[in-house]
Amino acid sequence: MCHYCGCREIPLIKEFIAEHEAVTDAAGDALRALDSGDTARARTLVADMTAVLLAHWKGEEDGLFAVMGQDPEYAQYIEALVREHRELAAFLSRADLADPADTAALRRAVEELHHHIAKEEDGLFPASLTALTGEDWDLAIAAWRTAHPGGDLRPVG
Repeated sequence: MCHYCGCREIPLIKEFIAEHEAVTDAAGDALRALDSGDTARARTLVADMTAVLLAHWKGEEDGLFAVMGQDPEYAQYIEALVREHRELAAFLSRADLADPADTAALRRAVEELHHHIAKEEDGLFPASLTALTGEDWDLAIAAWRTAHPGGDLRPVG
């Protein structure tokens, strides 16, 4: 992960990264639960992961992605990220963790999720520092708040 540009200190980006960490932690715990034969716990963890992802994606897509996607320089990159969101959402909505094929697919999906997160954290988030105006940040933050009713952004520091 990039630590040199300062984007990790922007409250909205900090929140997106915290959500990434929550999701990858739950995903890792789910895989370990499957490895130990605890399918019920794995299902609960995948459901938790899915709930975080759905709010996270709504906040990203309606906010940061929407404002950055207006710039042709970022549009295709963002379209690919959204496509990856849709593919993972479709898989998670139908995955049967009692099915060995789906558990293998979950392992692949978690690996792909790590790559997806890197594209955001190492590419899009640093680019947002120079690409967004104050008004763009306001719109992105408003979208995050809409996707997270009752939530608030963590302060810098």
